[in-house]
Amino acid sequence: MKKILCIFLLLMPLLTLGQRKLSGVITDENEVPIPFAEIYVKNMAELRTTANAEGYYEMRLMPGEYFLVFRALGYDEREAYVVMADREVIQDMQLFSTSVQEVGDVTVSAKKSNPGREIMLKVVEKRDTINPWNYPHTCNVYIRASEKKKFDRRQENQPEEEPEIDDPFAAEKKADNKLAAGMNLVEVQMNRSFMPPHKVKEVRNGYEKRGDDRNLYYLTTVKSNFNFFQNLLHLDDLHQTPVSSPISVPGILSYKYRLVEQYEENGRKIHKIKIIPRSTATTTLEGYIWVIDSVFLVQKLELTMEKGNLLIYDYFTIYQEYEHPGDSLCVLKEQVLSYGVKYKDEESDCRTVATFSDYNFHPDFDRKFFSNELAVTEAEAYEKDSLYWMQKRKVELTSEEREYIRIKDSIVAWHNRKEYTDSVDAVFNKITALKVLWYGVDHRNRERKEQWTINSLAATIRPLYIAGPRVAPGFYYFRKWENQKSIDSYTELSYGILNKDVKGRTWWRYRYDPFHFGTIGFQFSHDFDLIRSYDAITQIFNRQNFIETTSLDLIHNFEIVNGLYLNSDLEISERRSVRDYEFITVFDDIYKDNNPLEFETYQATVGTFTLSYTPGQKYMREPNRKVVLGSKFPTVYLEYEKGFPTIFGSDVNHDYALLGLMQTFKIGTLGTSSYHIKGGKFLNTTSLRVADFRYHRRSDPIWFSNPLYSFQALDTTLPATKMTYEAHFIHHDNGSVMNKIPFMKKTRIGLVFGCGALYVQELDWLHYESYIGMERVFKFSKRRLRIGVYGVFSDGNHISPVTSYKISFAILDNRDLKWNF
Repeated sequence: MKKILCIFLLLMPLLTLGQRKLSGVITDENEVPIPFAEIYVKNMAELRTTANAEGYYEMRLMPGEYFLVFRALGYDEREAYVVMADREVIQDMQLFSTSVQEVGDVTVSAKKSNPGREIMLKVVEKRDTINPWNYPHTCNVYIRASEKKKFDRRQENQPEEEPEIDDPFAAEKKADNKLAAGMNLVEVQMNRSFMPPHKVKEVRNGYEKRGDDRNLYYLTTVKSNFNFFQNLLHLDDLHQTPVSSPISVPGILSYKYRLVEQYEENGRKIHKIKIIPRSTATTTLEGYIWVIDSVFLVQKLELTMEKGNLLIYDYFTIYQEYEHPGDSLCVLKEQVLSYGVKYKDEESDCRTVATFSDYNFHPDFDRKFFSNELAVTEAEAYEKDSLYWMQKRKVELTSEEREYIRIKDSIVAWHNRKEYTDSVDAVFNKITALKVLWYGVDHRNRERKEQWTINSLAATIRPLYIAGPRVAPGFYYFRKWENQKSIDSYTELSYGILNKDVKGRTWWRYRYDPFHFGTIGFQFSHDFDLIRSYDAITQIFNRQNFIETTSLDLIHNFEIVNGLYLNSDLEISERRSVRDYEFITVFDDIYKDNNPLEFETYQATVGTFTLSYTPGQKYMREPNRKVVLGSKFPTVYLEYEKGFPTIFGSDVNHDYALLGLMQTFKIGTLGTSSYHIKGGKFLNTTSLRVADFRYHRRSDPIWFSNPLYSFQALDTTLPATKMTYEAHFIHHDNGSVMNKIPFMKKTRIGLVFGCGALYVQELDWLHYESYIGMERVFKFSKRRLRIGVYGVFSDGNHISPVTSYKISFAILDNRDLKWNF
């Protein structure tokens, strides 16, 4: 037996050498990749593989003739004949959705007493022809989003300013102010163009915002499309995972359909069908769909999302009503979204009504009409008057909305008067003890659109600092113009109590091109500086990590073309050791070696240039700015650092290059994955100083640091001058795994796992780790806080296997609705 095994092991490399690679991409009828399809050799099922999330597969076969079988859930099985010779073979395959009749036959034969399912099978069978998003078209869209706020009684009953004596309108004014403060309203009018499968462009002609739109949803049609005639709804700004549609072949397998009512309407029989998830772990919709008998067109639907994976809201319901020109299409006529969120002392009930009219299904689009620019807001859109909105409104205002607009417009007119803005600014600019002690003293000039702030005492007094306590008063300034150009700056002077030394810094930034993110700036500093800026928390006060610098930094950032960014920085500095300073010794017992670095003072002129590119970056164009929407492609970046010799007396001479690739993407309903791969090395080390080394930060003892940029179990700082390779991966299941466990969906706990690897060539240091944990999202003030607990396993060629435990806290970014990892 041992001899046979040895022979097999010797022959295995020869067998592998003789194999040839077969690869390809599997797509559906719309040329969209099908994830996780199966591929195997007919009559030799052991020769098989599975496509990845992008539909790509590969396998190795010996030379010969093969019949390949391609199959995926919800699609017809197909075969292909391939010949493997002396070169690689590429065999792409297109699969087509399984005939609904076939799915129906299997199910109906098992249970013939389910008319609701039989009706939906006929609807799904026609979905490709009745789906309006399968045809190019244009339409006019009117959107009105409103929010009603309910406040905690304690907040409502707070004492108000005393009304004027004998004011007969005091009660009316109070009611007006309450309505104005408890409601927000936005109206949008646009022309929308669509080309299948996914090309869209909207031109917003009118945009009126009264109040705050922070909690309002669906103010544009390009971020989310509630097209229930497709298999999955990708609602990235609403829901953590794609939503399975009940009007699709996979949906037939994921939902139960129950006929609950039949009635006559306009001479036609209408079927009301209840939609019930088979498993709340994989499906998230519940509600009703109304179907017109005999033609099997959807008349309307009302579906509610499960709370678990909603990013912000506590509930979300979608109502849609359709028109049926020629009984051939289900053309969306009206869409009503009802949603809301509740915090400790405030509750918001929101409603967005969108009407779609004047469809044209025979548009003549120019070849370059569709691009990565998905939406354009005209410069005059924000200046439309009441007459314009009276003409464009497709939905009548409620009496409460009319009253709100009247009050809000009168309040806005009063608020725009100089007397009012001056009085408001006077209140804002009032100096209080709390501002002096904790928040900082602010001053605002609304007419000039500028504001400045003086540091509070809490920010000024720094008892724990390198070389002893310091007193550091600071001043911040900001100004913004109507064209979105802006300038901001910060200036700080600091005095060291122990060493009686004076230091300081000032930086200024000017955004000169808001659309292309064009920014120039400079910083002048005479202060302490860190060698390892992102070292572990435990190393913050290690004196070996500090030097003293006097430096001038010049920066320029700009988007060259869409998705291509260049960030430039030039530093001219003098670097000195901190060996001559006195230090507080209270932390000396913590560090093994806490002596400052000793070196002779030298000059350094260093330039850093970072070029990054994201292909296919989608964006919206506002009159004076750009809103980036993201891309389905990864971001590749190149960083180059040059230490210039002799320039301005520079004593350094080095070159460093780093190439990286990173992306975040969703794998169907299985969750969200992110990866970050990079590698770099010094191309020239003629005069390379310690401060310019590249370091891999050590890990924090308890804190789970961002796993896309750091490692969780690296117990030492690794300086590197030669080639280093680094890879990170993390996957959040968004409940797809945990929800399958009974009662776990109610806990809203998600599973997370990932891994990382590092190789430092000059140290021959290999480190790799994996981790798994659980995360849950909580409400925190008016934000979302995610808390995680993780177990980490690490190993390498310089350490023994180690298991540790970490925790993390992350805040959801309300601007782009993304976590930091």
